[in-house]
Amino acid sequence: MMILPQLPLYAIAIICGLLSFAVTRLTMPRIIAKLEAADIVGKDIHKSWRPVVAEMGGFGILFGFIIGMFSGIYMHDLLTFPLVIVLVVILLVGIIGIADDLLALSSKEKFFLLFLAGLPLIWAAPPNVGLLYLITIPIALSIGANLTNMLAGLNGIESGLGVISMASLTVACIILGKYDVTIISMSMLGALIAFLYFNRYPAKIFPGDTGTLIIGAAIVCIAFIGRVKLIAFIIMMPNIIDAALKFYSAGVMNRQQQNPTQLNDEGKLVRPEQGFKSLIRLVLRRPISEKNAVKIIWAIGLVFGLLGIAVALTMPGVIENQTLMNFLHIKEMFYHI
Repeated sequence: MMILPQLPLYAIAIICGLLSFAVTRLTMPRIIAKLEAADIVGKDIHKSWRPVVAEMGGFGILFGFIIGMFSGIYMHDLLTFPLVIVLVVILLVGIIGIADDLLALSSKEKFFLLFLAGLPLIWAAPPNVGLLYLITIPIALSIGANLTNMLAGLNGIESGLGVISMASLTVACIILGKYDVTIISMSMLGALIAFLYFNRYPAKIFPGDTGTLIIGAAIVCIAFIGRVKLIAFIIMMPNIIDAALKFYSAGVMNRQQQNPTQLNDEGKLVRPEQGFKSLIRLVLRRPISEKNAVKIIWAIGLVFGLLGIAVALTMPGVIENQTLMNFLHIKEMFYHI
């Protein structure tokens, strides 16, 4: 039985987004207080006064997202199967994030566990696809979740980029008429906007891996279920550039090997003379405040988000271009390998 069949999908997506926003916004003060009482806190090393801040704030994002997704399932049960698959994947990724926050998993352990968490997404793959395509799905989820986990460490940088990514994906999916996928993107977007209020400078709480991993996982879920992989790839370019710089300069690193960005006497961020390269350190060519550094990273994310939307606008014209159609036909052949 379909609940509220008179509501179009875009209206359901908006309701899901509003509900996820409200849940996260209302629960965050309580979550912050509970985490502080449990001594699940860390020092904000990018401020001269070293404030103690609650960690593992991804709980709030997860709560809001769950309520938003369950609301979508309730209001349009024809989408129950793909939405439940996404919900299971995000919950598994969130559990891995909790384990990583508490136990400090190694890079290999985290990659393998995220691969396992991505396996349920195979059941939402298009029919008649080949084994290579199916294996690619959990690998992509593991990589995507790690990418959003790597570009982190400054107040609001992860949640702000997440807001930009989800907003860009939502607009792109609306342009392409993929309103069903916007239930996923809006549920995550609402929760991230609410969380950003507490995570922006000066942060009252950090997302932890619990929060950063589920952002990338949600992007990959939307990419495969909505078949907007190219757009998702473009939107994640800031994270991809950051990872490429780190791998090129230092290879695969654990967090214990990462030297933090330093502060000068004026309280501005400066990059260490030695160490790995990253997108943040690329921005820090000269001393700059944490707030401005985050704004620059957000601006870079916004540029790629708008580029992703621009690609979505040009996609309807593909059917009129024979060369592009031939390319897409060849690409479709790889799905069946």
